[in-house]
Amino acid sequence: MTIKSSQTLVSEALKEIKTISIDEAHSMVDKDQCNLIDIRDVRELQKEGQVEGANHIPRGMLEFWLDPESAYFKNGKINLDKEMVLFCAGGLRSALAAKSLKDMGFEKVSHIDGGFGAIKQSKFKIV
Repeated sequence: MTIKSSQTLVSEALKEIKTISIDEAHSMVDKDQCNLIDIRDVRELQKEGQVEGANHIPRGMLEFWLDPESAYFKNGKINLDKEMVLFCAGGLRSALAAKSLKDMGFEKVSHIDGGFGAIKQSKFKIV
């Protein structure tokens, strides 16, 4: 049995998903063109702060909260017509999460290169 490493999974995901820069993400948020989704764990938000206006959906619940057939579906939390721009701490989990949403059938999905680490150094407001 061969087990793929997490790094291999991330590398494969990055070939299939759209990666955007901090500036692209900021522009999309300014123009109300996307759902900015923070998939970090709640403990990370408490420790590091969060991006003003971002939706928090923990990585472990992402597919369930966005699946209309799921008992956990959060109707109205996310505008499904807008692009979903995901981020985590550094960009690894969000790459895997973006691929998972693409696999579910969502077409307008991307993730932010560098994650929250890069966001903290940008124009985004941290609260």
